[in-house]
Amino acid sequence: MSTPDLVEQLSSFCPQERSQALQELLAASPTPAKLQSDWVNMHMHTFFSFNGESWSPTRLAWEARERGLYSMAICDFDVLQGLAEIFAATDLLGVRAAVGFESRTFFREYADQEINSPGEPGVFYFMGMGFVAPPAAGTKGIAVLADMLARSHSRNRALIGRVNAALGDLSLDYDADVIPLTPLENATERHIVRAYYDKSLATFGTGAAAFWASKLGLDPADTAETIGNVNAFNDLLRSKLMKSGGLGYAQPDDTTFPLLDDVVGMIQECRAIPMGTWLDGMRAGESDPAAQLECLIAKGIAAVNIIPDRNWNVKDADKAAVLVRELDRYIAAAKCFDLPINIGTELNKPGQRFVDDFAAEAMKPYHGDFLQGAQIMVGHTRLLRWADYSYTDEETAEDHPIRAERNAFFASVGALPGPDATTVAKLDDMASGKALSYLRSSASRGEWR
Repeated sequence: MSTPDLVEQLSSFCPQERSQALQELLAASPTPAKLQSDWVNMHMHTFFSFNGESWSPTRLAWEARERGLYSMAICDFDVLQGLAEIFAATDLLGVRAAVGFESRTFFREYADQEINSPGEPGVFYFMGMGFVAPPAAGTKGIAVLADMLARSHSRNRALIGRVNAALGDLSLDYDADVIPLTPLENATERHIVRAYYDKSLATFGTGAAAFWASKLGLDPADTAETIGNVNAFNDLLRSKLMKSGGLGYAQPDDTTFPLLDDVVGMIQECRAIPMGTWLDGMRAGESDPAAQLECLIAKGIAAVNIIPDRNWNVKDADKAAVLVRELDRYIAAAKCFDLPINIGTELNKPGQRFVDDFAAEAMKPYHGDFLQGAQIMVGHTRLLRWADYSYTDEETAEDHPIRAERNAFFASVGALPGPDATTVAKLDDMASGKALSYLRSSASRGEWR
């Protein structure tokens, strides 16, 4: 099989095919295509929720290695389905890695304010990072995680029901038309949009543009011209069918999404890192970053996530200037609390950057902060995975009572290179106490000993 074919096979829905393709690619290309940089992407969605290129965790790990990323993290909506796969792939490739998830929650203290989900007061995108295993069977945490996925399916079915009723001549069956687009039955709005788009072409052929123009009140000529641009037209459909004001939109309330406190509890049960997220500072719920962070810290959040490309990479110069000022303000607040800052580009939409542009003027002042944030997430992952030692444990706080010193220690462990197979095997065989000593001493030397 050719190299391009093997790379495509990395995103097969068959796990064995993905693994075999990676083994063959590594045998054919033992040296990465690019030297490692100090650029990171710690927020990548995989095809276990929605990836803009339909890439698996294995494909993302391969791309991270070939493009010279310093570190990577996957972050799927509502599931941890890619966890074992990303560790297997990154261990093989020598790539620093971490695993998280993202979900929408209800933030009671901000129930009457828009936060980071536009038009939806109280709804708060939230993350957990640094998982090394899913919640254990029979625990409250596994019930919370299962409830998140169940709520997602329920919302999806209800959404499709409303859109079907509005469209009349075109309808989807969730199980037959949408679920097959996913490897493990975790469908998102973007899968649903793509299913409507594909079915409209299959049903109406060249008349699909006229159908959408009629149903959505669009200009027929413009629709006929743009329907062939799959990415742009799918974004249009999503806005017209599912977002605020769309045919299938229903305003969420405090029962639509899990409570923020319950999700924080699940993350803490797994000894991962609860992580607040920030959009752009343009809504009431983000108008006072320090106050919001104080509230979140009281709930147990220990880090924050930013998608910086949204703020500086804006065509309108005046708008970009405002957004960059808000970015600066939020980062300053996070740094006042010594909160690690996690960043990435998401990759849940076609055409997004594989990695942020760290050479951009708005990014340069924070390169060191973003690099340390990535190192902390990787360091925590290594320490929890092999040494049973978490960034969020009480024992850790006792060992490192000053957060800045804790950050420095975890970053030093995360800064170690990706371990080779011998080192991984050594760590796997060590008792947790011995592994902690080994990781500490390796970090102090800056190399695996």
